Amino acid sequence: MIIVADTSPLNYLIQIECDHLLQQLYSKIVVPSAALLELSHAGAPSAVRQWLSRVPAWIEVLVPASPLDASLAYLGLGEREAIQLAQEQHADLLLIDERKGRLEAKRRGLSTAGTLGVLLSAAEQKLVDPETAYRRLVDQTTFRTSHELGDSILHACSVPFKIRPTEPFIN
Repeated sequence: MIIVADTSPLNYLIQIECDHLLQQLYSKIVVPSAALLELSHAGAPSAVRQWLSRVPAWIEVLVPASPLDASLAYLGLGEREAIQLAQEQHADLLLIDERKGRLEAKRRGLSTAGTLGVLLSAAEQKLVDPETAYRRLVDQTTFRTSHELGDSILHACSVPFKIRPTEPFIN
């Protein structure tokens, strides 16, 4: 199974200490070099910087084999490389959160999931407590989701909890 990950799912999973779920769910993750570059931004959270100092062995960093597709220029570099790598590698799944990137990937016939999808898959396999992971995601990171999607995720996990669209969970 070939899984390609863009920057944001890695970023958020690292911040909530759930990056290990990627290895448990998928064994190996292909990451475009641009995603690592984006993760190394000076303003990156300390957990992300620490992770970068010792990138796990189950992460394979690749550069797209062909020049970047000019039709993807409206996306960030990480999304562009991730979509292109997913196509080149015939990936089974592309992990990507950004709406424009997901829509483009789907338009190109790629299967996608985001941070929430990873957490749901992990919850289904009883690898993570979904309520705790979701609360950490919305409370401790800049991750935002719509009211409807948040309710759907929590309902799928059988968690009686609601979040407002632009407000993080507050204890």
